[in-house]
Amino acid sequence: MYTATTRAIRVSVEPIYLDQQSSPADAHYVWAYHVKISNEGEATVQLLTRHWRITDGLGRVQEVRGAGVVGEQPVLAPGETYEYTSGTPLPTPSGIMLGSYGMKGENGERFDIEIPAFSLDCPDEPKQLN
Repeated sequence: MYTATTRAIRVSVEPIYLDQQSSPADAHYVWAYHVKISNEGEATVQLLTRHWRITDGLGRVQEVRGAGVVGEQPVLAPGETYEYTSGTPLPTPSGIMLGSYGMKGENGERFDIEIPAFSLDCPDEPKQLN
């Protein structure tokens, strides 16, 4: 589990290699990642946007930006947690992801929170530093 906390909002990510959806012979490797966002602060916040930076094992970078996560823009009151699972394919057996969520506070202030960097590693391949 990888974790980062920004402004009392904790983001934890657990990557899971999806062997059944991957095809190493075709250079197609797939991971799911389970994200847990916990509001440990004293104010209600809303997740508005996401920004991912996905780097494969050869250093090629793909950036993904969009509204919300899995079609939602969740509101988290103090003490609440929101969880979702998504996924990403890579053409290499390893990579790394990191990013940020664009948030809005109950006072209308907009700010970014960190999504921790997490490693994507095929369990059948030698580990590679990304």
